[in-house]
Amino acid sequence: MPDSRQAPPYYTITTGPSPLIATAIHDGHAVRDNIRSLFSLSSDERLREEDPFTAGWLSITDNQIIGLNSRFEMDLNRPREKAIYRKPEDAWGLTVWKDELPEELAQESLARYDQFYANVKKMLQSIADRHGCFVIYDLHTYNHRRDGANGPEADPQANPEVNLGTGNMNRQLWAPVVDAFTQSLQAYDYQGRHLDVRENVKFEGGHFMRWIHDTFPDRSCVISIEFKKFFMDEWTGKADEAQLQEIRKALQHTIAPVLAAREQVCKTLSP
Repeated sequence: MPDSRQAPPYYTITTGPSPLIATAIHDGHAVRDNIRSLFSLSSDERLREEDPFTAGWLSITDNQIIGLNSRFEMDLNRPREKAIYRKPEDAWGLTVWKDELPEELAQESLARYDQFYANVKKMLQSIADRHGCFVIYDLHTYNHRRDGANGPEADPQANPEVNLGTGNMNRQLWAPVVDAFTQSLQAYDYQGRHLDVRENVKFEGGHFMRWIHDTFPDRSCVISIEFKKFFMDEWTGKADEAQLQEIRKALQHTIAPVLAAREQVCKTLSP
């Protein structure tokens, strides 16, 4: 009899009526069984470079894209030819594999990468057809204690608490949306203070954002939102639950002004 077991999903796509999509494509930590033993990195070492907890922020909207598998299996935020970390320089100097990854397993990873992008394109095309244009919150986190658990924090001037990557978007066209997001997030009362929110300081956004802008030119506004891991211990993986909830509320606070600005921009687009 054929094996009726199905491989577990490595991403999920959920759709709803809103023109706002939230994504957490680096949230995942799982790796498929046939490559698990090939990693030279421990589970904790992989977790340190992943974006745990980002999927928990996606409840702010009904359109959600979540990566369930580790970026060390294949990185959905890199171009296809760089989606597998083959050399240490691809992965923050880390040696990912005990030996070179067998090509047939690499091709299996790339087929999964292709399937993800094909299904995301279908989802976004449907939303573009329905709404004319859409906004994506592309959620990530980044490390700022790379010199060890007890080492110094990275320079705050070059490492904002929230880095907004606006990369290859038509920045002039989408200025009302980006400004609405920035101003509302900066204004939010975050546990009695205001977050340090700046644009294109640490990152300008990755391949996922650029692919969406290239695939849906002037119909898509993707803001790559990188939270510095100030809300968690990046070495143990333990998070401050109160801050996780506060970040979600801060993102929720931006939605009304962002959607109003999206409506304004959409009216200027030709049908």
